[in-house]
Amino acid sequence: MTEQSYPRFTPDMKKTHKILIPNMAPVQFRIMAAVMEQQGYDCELLENCGSQVAELGLKYVHNDTCYPALLVIGQFLDALNSGKYDLDHTALIITQTGGGCRASNYIHLLRKALVKAGYGQVPVVSLNFSGLEKDSGFPMTLTTIRRLMAVIYYGDMLVALREQTEPYERNKGDAEAMQEKWIKTIRGWFLADKGWKGREIKANMPRIAADFAGIPVKRTPKVKVGVVGEIYVKYSPLGNNDLEKFLASQDCEVNLPGLMGFVQYCVYNLSETARLYGGNLLTLHISAFLLSLIEKLENVMRYSLMNNGFHAPMPFRELIKQTEGIISHGDKMGEGWLLTAEMVELVRSGYENIVCAQPFGCLPNHICGKGVINRIRSLYPQANITPIDYDPGATRVNQENRIKLMLAVARERLEERENASKPREVKKPELSEAV
Repeated sequence: MTEQSYPRFTPDMKKTHKILIPNMAPVQFRIMAAVMEQQGYDCELLENCGSQVAELGLKYVHNDTCYPALLVIGQFLDALNSGKYDLDHTALIITQTGGGCRASNYIHLLRKALVKAGYGQVPVVSLNFSGLEKDSGFPMTLTTIRRLMAVIYYGDMLVALREQTEPYERNKGDAEAMQEKWIKTIRGWFLADKGWKGREIKANMPRIAADFAGIPVKRTPKVKVGVVGEIYVKYSPLGNNDLEKFLASQDCEVNLPGLMGFVQYCVYNLSETARLYGGNLLTLHISAFLLSLIEKLENVMRYSLMNNGFHAPMPFRELIKQTEGIISHGDKMGEGWLLTAEMVELVRSGYENIVCAQPFGCLPNHICGKGVINRIRSLYPQANITPIDYDPGATRVNQENRIKLMLAVARERLEERENASKPREVKKPELSEAV
């Protein structure tokens, strides 16, 4: 089967096919599925994990290929092998970022793997904002874009609220239950075509934050850890071996920068490309318009968090400035300069212990992650950053042991700060000494 003859997802298939969604960002993608369902698509977010996923990926994808591609393709094939789905009425959806990252080519690797595995009849839908596939079967209208933006911000907020509440909760499970309650509520809104307009978001987000603020907590000093890296490995429990759960088991508070930061980065890069290499005014206007639209939602989320006593991420306008003296905005392959900016923001926000999660051999991450660590440390001596490689040959034990070494340093520093902040006892002189 040639690239030109692969099966297309046609508008008629909307009524006959179930679309399987890979599980990258679990909270955001669960809500996104409701957006698709409201528009008439039958879809399911995959939750199959385990070693068999990577093994299938290795069987049908060259092992030099990016680790996230290997896992996404392996997860799809594992689902198709399960016998749960009518293979003549099943489709897959995958995102394409555009640009120079290998992620733009995952869709072609997936189609080749489907043919090799005997599933050549299964169509693949492309979810992209850059027009990479004109007949993707999932048209990007302005209304759809606005809904997806709302999805991401609701998801980012729920992740941040749980991360900042769960380590301190008095009753184990309160934060998880609260997050689950609001995921179901927000999904209900989107299924009813509600909750995504500006005035609705402005009313809903403070309610969500206030609900989390009402959970009984005991705030005690804990090691704070930020997680950055390649977008799939950063967010996907399958890709990072349940990194967030591991850090929680080590009694840490985790800060996972929001998915919307990557969207803003991609939009901002449109204008940056035009500035550096030449472009038309339309591109600049589109970039500016989308960034202003996103910024309105960003402000609602930030103030909802801060007004309820939670840490809020830095505004994107400020995040852009964090790379000054470290890396150029022309470095925009993969996560590019955003990866560097997020590390600096985390250090300056008190999350100076950082795990940089990256697929082995991911050149953008090695340059914008590993490559800038020494420079960041020279500017911010408190930075405690460890890069962790993820690929089929890396063992979970080795990864977690390296993280434990970073945490050991973090705990020593936390103890030193705690001791330094305690008032010193002044020994009162004995009576004879006083005389």
